[in-house]
Formats: sequence, structure tokens, C-alpha cells
Amino acid sequence: MKRQTLTTVVVLALLGTCSSAWASHAFYVGKNLTESGNVLVGGTGEEVSSHWLEIVSAADHDSEKKIDVGVTEDAWIPGELIEILQVEHTYRYLSMSYSDYEGFPAPLTNGGVNEHQVAVRDVWATGREELIDATETPQKGVQYSDLARLVLERAKTAREGVELIGDLIDTYGYATYGGNTHLIADPSEAWVVWELPGSQGLWAAERLGPDDVRVLYPGYIEDFPKDFQDNDDYMGSDNLVSYAEDKGWFDAQGDEPFNVFDVYGRQDTQARTGGYKYMSQAKLEKATRDMAPVSEQDMIARVRDHRISDDEAGYGQVVSLEKGRDPDMVRMWVAPTGSVAAPYIPWWLGVQQVPSSFAQHRYLTKGAGSHFINPDYAMQEASDFAGRRFKQVMYYMCEDPKTFRPTVQRMLKGFEQKSFDDIQWVEESARTLIEQGKREQAKSLLTFYSNTRASDAMHLGATLVDSLAAYSHLVTGERRPKDEHINDQGGETVNCLVGADPDKPQPAQ
Repeated sequence: MKRQTLTTVVVLALLGTCSSAWASHAFYVGKNLTESGNVLVGGTGEEVSSHWLEIVSAADHDSEKKIDVGVTEDAWIPGELIEILQVEHTYRYLSMSYSDYEGFPAPLTNGGVNEHQVAVRDVWATGREELIDATETPQKGVQYSDLARLVLERAKTAREGVELIGDLIDTYGYATYGGNTHLIADPSEAWVVWELPGSQGLWAAERLGPDDVRVLYPGYIEDFPKDFQDNDDYMGSDNLVSYAEDKGWFDAQGDEPFNVFDVYGRQDTQARTGGYKYMSQAKLEKATRDMAPVSEQDMIARVRDHRISDDEAGYGQVVSLEKGRDPDMVRMWVAPTGSVAAPYIPWWLGVQQVPSSFAQHRYLTKGAGSHFINPDYAMQEASDFAGRRFKQVMYYMCEDPKTFRPTVQRMLKGFEQKSFDDIQWVEESARTLIEQGKREQAKSLLTFYSNTRASDAMHLGATLVDSLAAYSHLVTGERRPKDEHINDQGGETVNCLVGADPDKPQPAQ
């Protein structure tokens, strides 16, 4: 049965009015444009949900083990979960997990990085209305979070990740909320993969090289060779061009290039200049390229930009992908909520335990208000939660961003600078221990350092909350709400948008 047109209209209306609520940002900078000569990847995840840090161990599995994938009947486009075979060995990876997204079973992920330095970012990219309307219900197949997790679990290179996504869609089908892209990178290259709605198994992938900069918000692919099967820089489903021809959306005999966005994307906007939030992809790409050679701290600044990072940003991530890194030494910088108001902390895959304050909590978890807590989680829940702590900072800071934002962000940068100053001795010490055959001691060192910085971050957050609260109480007075609704009713979310126009001078930081 086909999806009802009325529901399609509702979905597209939501996309049109609240596009950022569907989105995540992804940044890619090729190695020829970075300070270190390594590939850089950064991004945010944007969901109304609880977010927490996980370092998932490698594991061996029974050859008959199966896992659930797909969406439920509660999804915007209803579906049914299906089972697929798990592989016999899955790789270690770091990820920010989250608890809810419209009928998609938790825990969910937008990606992270694995022990082979394959980094994944998930970003929405809606297909044209006709494709959404053609999506069969109940839909079955792998969905965006499944794909991100399975690539982290199974891929040794970015290209392997693309091929895996294609094979999974070809074999099991694709379950969607309207269309999605994945940025998959390794120390040599990256790929943008666009998975399209319509129940036709449509997908396309474009390679990014060492001189490329790409920002996805939403994801996009433009000009694409019609004979892409003969080009190592592109991949896609066998019917990618022929289906568009059959529908009358593209003339393969004409002079126009096959532009994936123009053919299969939303027809009421343009790639790169659609005006999402306050900076288009084109402006973000230019701003990023202008920073070259781009450092990890530069990438943090890009992801932290107050025109991007706000109450919708569940976390921030930045990773530098370097050839030859020991798996325990693979490192990602993670902010526990929107990094406009939260510090980045270095986490290595060798870290053996995430502190309770950065683990799963009930704050913003769907259904938490309807249930008492499982006693097994009581101690973890009793701990302060990093996501909640730095949401407090954001809410105070964004109440008067002209006054507070420059000061708070200088403090965040100062906190991060201490970590950057320590990175060399921490990593040299850990590598020396590994070379001496003392890998467990190296892991203990990395665990101690990351957990210490996490604890320091929580103390910083408490200091900021107390200071901002005192200023608000003593100087400006505490503003009381006038609206009867505590939850957003479809308007602007909390942000620090002073000087939001990228074409105008910004206030001093």
C-alpha cells in the first residue's frame, strides 16, 4: 500500500517550517587543506532527545545472531522492524547515542569514529515529494541510524562503508523519514552517500578528495556522471539514472548534466544555497576554506558557530584522521551538548570507562516522566548530567548573548587550550607504554586523563551556572515566563544569535 498523500503533505510542511529540527551538520576538510595534513571531520547532531557518550567495545558474535533494524509503526512513515544477520566480528567505536527520534528505536546514533579511523556523520537530505509519496507502507529495511552504526561496526575504509550501505539497501531495503545522507571519511578520503525515499532502493555516492571542503546541512550531491559505474569517484544503485528517465525527471539523451539534487531532491529549494538556518552550505564551505590550513581548533570554532550551534544541537564532534594511528590512540573531541555553551573534551578509543556524568540519563528521554527509574540505574542517575549542566549554561548565556557569550566562550576556549597543551605529552606517554608492551597501562593513562578533563568540565559548568545566575539575579533581574506553554510551539528555539548575519561584522569575542 502507498503512503497517504495527506501525510506526505504534513511531512513536507514540517520540513519547510522546521527544517533545522530534522538536521545535523557535517564538515569535511581534505588533508591538503589542514594544518596537520590529516583529514578533518566535524559536526553536530540535532534531535529533541537525551544524548550521551558511548565507547562500544569490539565483539565476537555467534554466526546465527540477528539484529533488529528499521522503523516501527510509530514513525512518520510507518514501518515494521526486520531482522538481519550480524557479522561475526564488530569493531570498537566511539559515538554519541540518543534516546528518541519519531518511531526510530533507541538507542540511535548519527555516527562517530571506529578503530580503523572510519568516521561517520549522518545528515538529513529530503527527497522530492513524489518519492516520499511513493514510499510503500509499512516500509521495511535499514534506516539512517542502522547504517551509521553498521558502518562503524563493519567498515575498515570509507569506500568499504559506502559499499556496505549499498549492499544493505540492495539486500534489505531502506526505511526513511524522507531521505538522508552520510558523510563517511578515513585518513585518505571521504564519501557523501545519499539514500533516497520511494521504496526503489535509490542511492548515490560521491567521493571527496584531499583538496575538497564539504558542508552538509542538508546533505547534497550535484553533478553526477551518467556512466558512474565506470568512474571510481562515484557509486550508486543500478537504477539511479534509469528511474529518473522513466519518471520523466531526466533526459539522458539531452545536454543537461545529471544533477542528483535537481533530479531527486526537494524541488522548492537549491543545493548549497537553500538558506538553512543563518548560513547556507556555500557560505559555510567558504568560511571553512578561508581558514586553511585548518586545525582541530579551527574546526571546533566552525562547529561552535552560534549561527549553527543552539538548543537543537545535541552535541559537537571533531576528529582528525591520521594514517597509521594505533586503534587505542584514535581520538575524537566531543562537546556534551551544543558547543556554543559547552567545552570539547578529548576521548580516545583506548578509554576504558566513560564517567557517569557523561553516560545515559533521564533528562530529555522519552517516557521518563511516566516511569520510575530502574534501581540498577539509580547511582548513574544520581550523578550530575553533563547534557543538563551545559544546557543551563546555554539558557543563561543566550538570555543576554551580547553580554555573556563572549566571556563564556573565552572560558571554553581557555579550558580547551589546556587540553590541547597536554595532548602531546599524554599521547607520547601512551605510545611509549604501548611500545614497551604495557598497553593496559596506556589505556589507564588515557582513561585517567579523559575522565579528569570531564570532571574539570563539570566543575567549570557549575562555576558558569553559578556566575551567570548571580549576574542575572543581581544585575538584570530574573525574567519570568509569560507564555503558558513550557514546550516550544513551532517558533524559534533558544539561541545566541547576536550578529547572526554572516555578511555583517561580528561583535568582538
